[in-house]
Amino acid sequence: MTTTVRVDVDSSGVALITLDGPERLNAFSGDTARQLGEAYRRCDADDTVRAVVVTGAGRAFCAGADMTAQVAAFDTPEEGFSASPVQPPAWRVRKLVIAAINGPAIGIGLTLALQCDIRLVAQDAKLAIPQVRRGMVGDCAVHYTLKHAVGLAVAADVLLTGRTLTGSEAAALGIASRALPADEVLPAALELARDVAVNANPVSVAYSKRLLWSEMDADAVAAQETTVHLKLMGGPDAAEGPAAWRENRPPVWRSSASQTGDPA
Repeated sequence: MTTTVRVDVDSSGVALITLDGPERLNAFSGDTARQLGEAYRRCDADDTVRAVVVTGAGRAFCAGADMTAQVAAFDTPEEGFSASPVQPPAWRVRKLVIAAINGPAIGIGLTLALQCDIRLVAQDAKLAIPQVRRGMVGDCAVHYTLKHAVGLAVAADVLLTGRTLTGSEAAALGIASRALPADEVLPAALELARDVAVNANPVSVAYSKRLLWSEMDADAVAAQETTVHLKLMGGPDAAEGPAAWRENRPPVWRSSASQTGDPA
């Protein structure tokens, strides 16, 4: 009954990662974490993968940590315990990673989605990070990712109350980019991923993502932007992008995300 992780890559270069345990709403375990980390590493290393979508099987995204008696999620920790069990996190994957939150995302279900670059959510999905109501605190670096996404006030509202939000409220607060009917979430995420896979330069996405997720101050980011410009200017893709736009055709990129170094 453990939630497993499936990876399917389509012809456009979009990898669909599915948390697959619908009988228990894709409850998350240590083995699920290991498999998801492996899936992220595979997507990061494979230059044929241009964008990634993460979703849940059935009617949920992820109902949170498996809290059955057999698993005992919050019992005495094993040696080497980490509150960030998925390694690498989605933000270290050198591709766009979209969370298609098709249904409930509770606890680690939501904190994992917050490690992604973009979130699309079902309007009526129940979302919460209720750990303060379970005698714990949020995980997966959520005290960074949520504050990074929406600021201190909203992050405090979510993390310090542990309250439940709807997908529509999450979008209104900026936690998700869009709230859609549940059956439209995954198709919309795949459409966005395929658009990026076809039209965005992989190395540009990788560099831009690194800058977005960095903790550098504004001056350091500006300096890094100049460094990246100097790496890309005069290269074949710097000519191909404008040429494809002028000729109204899909670009044929020669670069790959792996050229940027710092693999996941």
